Amino acid sequence: MQNQTYKIYSAGNFITSSHSLEVKNPFDHSLVARTYLADEGILEEAITKTLSVKEELQKLSAQKKHDILKQISEEIYKNRNALAEILSLESAKPIKYALAEIERSAYTFLIAAAESKLIPTEHIELERIHHTDQREGTVNYFPIGLIAGIAPYNFPLNLAVHKIAPAIASGCPIILKPASRTPLSCLELAKIIDKTELPKGAVSILPMDRETGNLLVTDDRFKLLSFTGSPDIGWKMKAQCGKKKVVLELGGNAATIITKTADLKDALPKSLMGAFAYSGQICIHAQRFIVHSTIYEIVVNELTSLARELKSGNPLDASTDVSNMIDEANTIRVENWINEAIQQGAQLMCGGKRTGSFIEPTILTNCNHTMKVYAEEVFGPVICINSYETIEDAIQQANQTKFGLQCGVFTNNQEELDQCFKQIEVGGVIHNHVPTLRYDQMPYGGVKDSGLGREGVKYAMLDMLEPKILVKSI
Repeated sequence: MQNQTYKIYSAGNFITSSHSLEVKNPFDHSLVARTYLADEGILEEAITKTLSVKEELQKLSAQKKHDILKQISEEIYKNRNALAEILSLESAKPIKYALAEIERSAYTFLIAAAESKLIPTEHIELERIHHTDQREGTVNYFPIGLIAGIAPYNFPLNLAVHKIAPAIASGCPIILKPASRTPLSCLELAKIIDKTELPKGAVSILPMDRETGNLLVTDDRFKLLSFTGSPDIGWKMKAQCGKKKVVLELGGNAATIITKTADLKDALPKSLMGAFAYSGQICIHAQRFIVHSTIYEIVVNELTSLARELKSGNPLDASTDVSNMIDEANTIRVENWINEAIQQGAQLMCGGKRTGSFIEPTILTNCNHTMKVYAEEVFGPVICINSYETIEDAIQQANQTKFGLQCGVFTNNQEELDQCFKQIEVGGVIHNHVPTLRYDQMPYGGVKDSGLGREGVKYAMLDMLEPKILVKSI
């Protein structure tokens, strides 16, 4: 597929623009494909056409939406190997993780197909003090209108799908901006969507530069902004977005607590995956490990040994565990953070070396909240391992952050689990697994600087639908 040219998808039409975009492989910097950036004129045309089909889209029956979503799901799954290769080439995501993302994307559309038939209707008996008339209320949920979606590079298809699929299920048109580094898998999705009976204009997939893309934030014709990306950009967007609803899925530096009752044969392989899958470029990357003092040395030594065995190399090689980060600038940043932490007293157990856009899986101990690798979102293959004495101490360490997305807790003590669930300040607690675990139907999102609102198809749809009540006399 290399050197192929992709047209962008504007309101049901595949078009070009005067602004070309080269997509390069982060592993070897070879040209993967060319595509285009939408300018303000193209975006305006897309908005105008999208709004013209809003009523048609809203009138689609639940069965029709179900069938369209199911068709998209089946086509993604049927073409999963080719799609995984494209995703791997544009992102340097190891092919085994790319294939898992494609399969998750297919499943997310299948979830949306089911949810399209489950939009609720509520009946309420109404009465007022000192009044004898009887009335009842019927609450229906209606599409909110045009949605703006902005997706990141780290899960270039599935995080876009978590905006597109619930929008279709809700009857809302959507214009999605994929990351300019990784637009190709989304443009392949556009080809699949275009073959369905979805009204032309219901979905647009438009790579844009930051200036044009910011119109998705500021234009008041959009009724909901759904953004996944960095906290700095996300909170700035919220301040600019005016009266529209906002859903922000932002960053984190997720903790994983490993208690003395944990099954280490189970916990260690899962911890390795959470630590280094896709070079840690995951917002629920297991970044901070908090380990009971009685097993601390065992966990450190075992994870260090396992990390050294990870195979690096070409992401298209099925045996590759870790490959390059998205670009050299981010890799240099991670290298600087590691060196800074070591200068401040952290101990390097393994890794830490950079070659171009690749950095070795890195484990640090003796870290604290003054170090960027511990306090900030490292978004790279780096973890910190500290010890604790009591579960209260572990919870305090887990909460010692401005983020609050997810937390993993390995324990076989129900009281400890209950205490963690009640007291850890996050959007989700994952039992006997790392915080990197996500099921596509669950409510997903964070507190504090990690975001606002929830995704997961059903929960995303709640923001895409407006309740309206009919108060009727009986």
